Amino acid sequence: MKSESKENNVDIFKKYFDEYFDDIRNFIYYKCSDIELSEDLSQEVFVKLWERMDSIKPESVRSYLYTIASNLFKNHYNRKKIEFKFISTLEDFDNESPEFIMEFKEFDIQLQKTLSDIPEKSREVFLMNRIDKLTYAEVADRLNISVKAVEKRMKKALEIIRSLTKIKV
Repeated sequence: MKSESKENNVDIFKKYFDEYFDDIRNFIYYKCSDIELSEDLSQEVFVKLWERMDSIKPESVRSYLYTIASNLFKNHYNRKKIEFKFISTLEDFDNESPEFIMEFKEFDIQLQKTLSDIPEKSREVFLMNRIDKLTYAEVADRLNISVKAVEKRMKKALEIIRSLTKIKV
């Protein structure tokens, strides 16, 4: 990329940031009622805009920003929901037997090890699909790869998980 082009991108990005940041932050704030979270997610929205500046058409920037903001909020919400369920499960351990607690900890260790054994690209696809609940098409779009590539990566992840564990996925 030429330096003129970079400078032009910076100027255009600043224009979009100045024009839309407050609206995007408010949009997220209305969903979550948490000003710090809305500011953090809004900054992530603009990081994603910066990463895709060369491929976004000026007439679709506003729509792109709102779509990204909505998706980031949904992903954050879904992660929090999973964390809450997990923490609730841990809190229930007070009433569980020591054997159950030990088995759960061993399972968690095995799960973490298995996830770390999956190649990064396959693990990323697996987690985006299974944790963030993204469709293959959404994963492909976010990673800028084909749906077929997502399918291959998912297949590899599932094969590794099945070979290393007794977990049905």
